[in-house]
Amino acid sequence: MKRILSIALLCAATLGLFAQKQEIIKTGWNFGPLPVVGWDSDLGFQYGACVDIFNYGDGSSYPSYDYKMNLEASTFTGGSSVLRCYGDFKTLIPEGKLFFDCTYFNAKKFDFFGFNGYASPYNPNFLLSANPLEMLGDNTSAFNWMKRSQFRLVTSVQRRITGNLYWAAGFGYYNIKTGRVKIDGYEDQITLYDLYRQTNLIRDNEANGGNVLQLRAGLVYDTRDHDSDPTRGVNVEATLVGAPDIIDRKGYSNLGFTFVGSQYVPVYKDKLTFAYRIGIQTKLAGEIPYYFINNLNTLFFRKVYTEGLGGNASVRGINRNGVVGNGMAWLNTEFRWRIVNFRFINQNFHVALNPFFDMGWVTQPYRLDEQKAAYEMTGGQYNPLNKYNPFYSGNEEKVHMTAGCGLKVVMNRNFVVSVEMARALDKRDGQKLWNNIGFNYLF
Repeated sequence: MKRILSIALLCAATLGLFAQKQEIIKTGWNFGPLPVVGWDSDLGFQYGACVDIFNYGDGSSYPSYDYKMNLEASTFTGGSSVLRCYGDFKTLIPEGKLFFDCTYFNAKKFDFFGFNGYASPYNPNFLLSANPLEMLGDNTSAFNWMKRSQFRLVTSVQRRITGNLYWAAGFGYYNIKTGRVKIDGYEDQITLYDLYRQTNLIRDNEANGGNVLQLRAGLVYDTRDHDSDPTRGVNVEATLVGAPDIIDRKGYSNLGFTFVGSQYVPVYKDKLTFAYRIGIQTKLAGEIPYYFINNLNTLFFRKVYTEGLGGNASVRGINRNGVVGNGMAWLNTEFRWRIVNFRFINQNFHVALNPFFDMGWVTQPYRLDEQKAAYEMTGGQYNPLNKYNPFYSGNEEKVHMTAGCGLKVVMNRNFVVSVEMARALDKRDGQKLWNNIGFNYLF
């Protein structure tokens, strides 16, 4: 995502115009209505509108805010759309905060690459017609597409226990609908979703999606000097997540644990910071439906999408949803170099570069035995013309690695416009340069 005004500011900042050293202390309400005009390698060109609303109170805590709210309505040329409302209220609860998110996503082309990372073969040019023995011509491949819509309602509460230690609790409700891709011109193509359905890797009672209710409880340790643009400190979330199957009653109750820890190490004053994040998510008991194994169960969101691994919320540069399993781990590392500070339209701005290196891998497989059985069921060779079997590669899971660089324009230490590019270091994770224009640091 990007915004027209933000790109203008980006150019001005890069040239070092309006450079100033002294910040303006913001007070009261600040409104930022802007058009949304953006781009994402996974989703396409984006257009729409949004508004950011901040309240800084009497300014005594600036750059921290008392309240933040956001409204967005946008759509992508790739067939996805977003309707979102979220809020972060830091002074509503004594020594704590309240967060809520209400979002509707609709995707006509949702990426689906199978289960367990490198255990699933990846061939970006693979095409199958309704006749398994007949390869299609030069059409764009829809093999790794499916359709999906999701309604998400999440709220979390945090309160201080002592010092920088907090307890946190919340719930999440998700209504997800899935199915084969339905786009004109692709009706005759067989997709990976179709093949997973035929071999029962995706079961009948989950093929069309369902409802997920989550109950979350955890501990938070936070010493950061700032939420949106930290230059020092530590932030750790350890969350126990239970999902009782009391709505659909299809046998998909489960219990999981998620740990996400980040540290911000000042290298040179507040001009250069080394930042890293470690994430671990694992299933402790029960079974997760296929349409929810890519969800990252964090208490407080920094990105619109909270899914991975891959895309702009986890491991930048690999195929979106390209690495999924019952358990996943990821590591993000980057330097954040604040190049220049300046004032413009009575606001405080700075520009920063963030070269980064990311990695992730499946730590706990999902239906791996069934994946191998599907391979054997098709004789290890689903399409004789190119001897390519889409179910199982025979490869062991290894670390998926990417490298890239980003550019940030930050207003009042809270509103962050982000431009990032990355490339996977292994062609099995994607062969194109990934790029994204959106909001906020990754962590």
